[in-house]
Amino acid sequence: MPAELDDIAVIQLILQGQQAAYATLVNRYQQYVFTLAMRYVNNREMAEELAQDVFVKAYKYLADFKGNCKFSTWLYTIVNTTCLSHLRKRKDETIFLEEEKMVSISDGSNSEKPSESMDQRTQKQLLEKALKYLPESEAQILTLFYQAEQSVEEIGMIMGLTTSNVKVKLFRARQKLKEVLESRYSRELI
Repeated sequence: MPAELDDIAVIQLILQGQQAAYATLVNRYQQYVFTLAMRYVNNREMAEELAQDVFVKAYKYLADFKGNCKFSTWLYTIVNTTCLSHLRKRKDETIFLEEEKMVSISDGSNSEKPSESMDQRTQKQLLEKALKYLPESEAQILTLFYQAEQSVEEIGMIMGLTTSNVKVKLFRARQKLKEVLESRYSRELI
């Protein structure tokens, strides 16, 4: 399967009966889905299980993808629904977040480039830790914009917000992230 095929072309192949082409989409989006699931559950094993559920559901409903948004936007809605459903089922359990158990998204993944310096990896890990101190909606909007590279319009579709509301929330989330970084990690940023 040529990796240079865009998502729509790969989806067309899958819908025409080439189920093996689905591995291309999984490979492209597995880190994205895992990262988003981690935002909800803060547990590596559970996030991996939820990511598997997301890809099973996405495959099952692939014919429903109309192409009026990016595949990643459509996939995010499945992640969101799956994770919220999981959290509702487990609402009686409280998950405590211990700083030493915080897992950086880059830990254990092969997504890091060999040329990436130690300082860049440290900054990414600091950023991941800092995002955990923000309210869920603010961490979510920053993750969608910077890590998932969704446009303001796409974030609005995903979160059910107007474009101007997304811009305001993004601005406020950046301000709060800056405050968290300065107050909690100022020594590490030097």
